[in-house]
Amino acid sequence: MHAPSGSPLRIRPFPAAYSPVVRIALALDHMADPRASRDLAIRAEQAGCDEVWIPETWGFDAPTLMGAIAVSTSAMTIGAVLPVFSRSPALIAQTVAGADALSAGRAVVGLGTSGPQVVEGWHGVPFRSPLGELQEAITACRMAWRREVLKVDGPRPIPLPPGRGTGLGTPLRLIVQPQRDRVPIVVLALAPGAIALAAEMADGWWPLFASPAAIEGEWSRALAIGRARRDGALGPLAITTSCVCWVGEGTGARAARAAARRDIAFYVGSMGSVERNYYCDAVSAMGFTDECAAIRGAALDGRRRDAETLVTDAMLDALAIIGPPAHIDRRLRALADAGVTTLVIGAGTPDPVRVVRDLRRLAAG
Repeated sequence: MHAPSGSPLRIRPFPAAYSPVVRIALALDHMADPRASRDLAIRAEQAGCDEVWIPETWGFDAPTLMGAIAVSTSAMTIGAVLPVFSRSPALIAQTVAGADALSAGRAVVGLGTSGPQVVEGWHGVPFRSPLGELQEAITACRMAWRREVLKVDGPRPIPLPPGRGTGLGTPLRLIVQPQRDRVPIVVLALAPGAIALAAEMADGWWPLFASPAAIEGEWSRALAIGRARRDGALGPLAITTSCVCWVGEGTGARAARAAARRDIAFYVGSMGSVERNYYCDAVSAMGFTDECAAIRGAALDGRRRDAETLVTDAMLDALAIIGPPAHIDRRLRALADAGVTTLVIGAGTPDPVRVVRDLRRLAAG
């Protein structure tokens, strides 16, 4: 149920499951004071925000803030982005079940593999078998929430001391009753194998810096492979994307473009490993090969300010949503027509509560 061409964009909340209409969400800065982030989430909900998302890398943890927002809000969906390498599958399931109970059924979890920088450099865990880790986490969470006996047999086998049998590893089930037996799972992915896995197993897929052309172009094959294996009981795949957004022109738009330039330079230039950066690969495939190579080179040389200046206006126009209301309306309807169900306003967006309010006003016509 996408927005037909020429019709107003509809934005509405969902109480229990994803629905294929564009929803407005806000990404919080996990490096910021958690109390300030909680207050921002409260104001965003009052402005009509449907969801709030909390990422996690090497700043504050996401579940703590998730709980604070759960007891401070009443309607918005609360999501945490958790790297599957940083917690056991059982702990992910427990954590999300707790947040879902605390929020009376408003939790959603984003699962991703992150990358060697975070997994090895921060958590000290080998970055191996990322798709296996992701698949095991999804499967284990769904089993745990249904209170089935949890059998963990994934890429991280349990090492037993010499002479010990397997009795110490007796499978168990969640001994509390979760709020729901199915919490929505969104997979954050840009690599083809992970995209296919998301389309096969998850409730939603979240590619950073998505564009309608990419969804319908270079990512379409991986999506088709996953959808062909998808269980119909899961329902349609929801698609989330995120970017810096601003409705209007003038000083605010210039500040938003500067913020978008910083975000793009950081992800394209500094994320991933020296050998592979999937953000860089994805944006390169959108037609910015030379620009991405230059940004990546500057970032790897430690010239971060130079990397920002190498982000061109064309890249900003493609990867951010900034401009007058008519332009914003066209961009959002194009995303909806490509299957995007949720737009996450990037954490770098200036005055994000104002943007939420402006988008609500735009949707109301």
